[in-house]
Amino acid sequence: MSESHVSLEALNAVVEESPFLSRYGVHVTSCALGECEVMMPFNEALERSDGLISGMALMGAADVAFWLAIMTHRGLDESWVTSDMQSAFLRGGRDENIVCSARVLRVGRRSIYGIAECRGSNSADLLSHHTMRWAKVSGEPPV
Repeated sequence: MSESHVSLEALNAVVEESPFLSRYGVHVTSCALGECEVMMPFNEALERSDGLISGMALMGAADVAFWLAIMTHRGLDESWVTSDMQSAFLRGGRDENIVCSARVLRVGRRSIYGIAECRGSNSADLLSHHTMRWAKVSGEPPV
């Protein structure tokens, strides 16, 4: 496997500097070119009323893991946004950390396609599988 364009430390710095992630405690556990694994610690705020980890939490972990996987391929300077995500929820997780690995499968000039899988840290069983397409943001944001 080829080496990533960014380091594990750089990806963790991106996470730490992202205000929308601060409450979740997400951190990057490994990365390689086109791949990234993140861990989101269990928090009762991620549970539904029946004690299962919410689909929203799993989708969020997948989205973040894939965002960072793109950076391993394209660097830290480009802006990309989720344009499509298909999610399959395979098992309910309870009272366990979420470990999510993402992998870039196809890189185009304007879009990137790949997958992410979330597992529970206690059993390592697959909780969810996601396919994603991201689009490159062009130009400067409006003022």
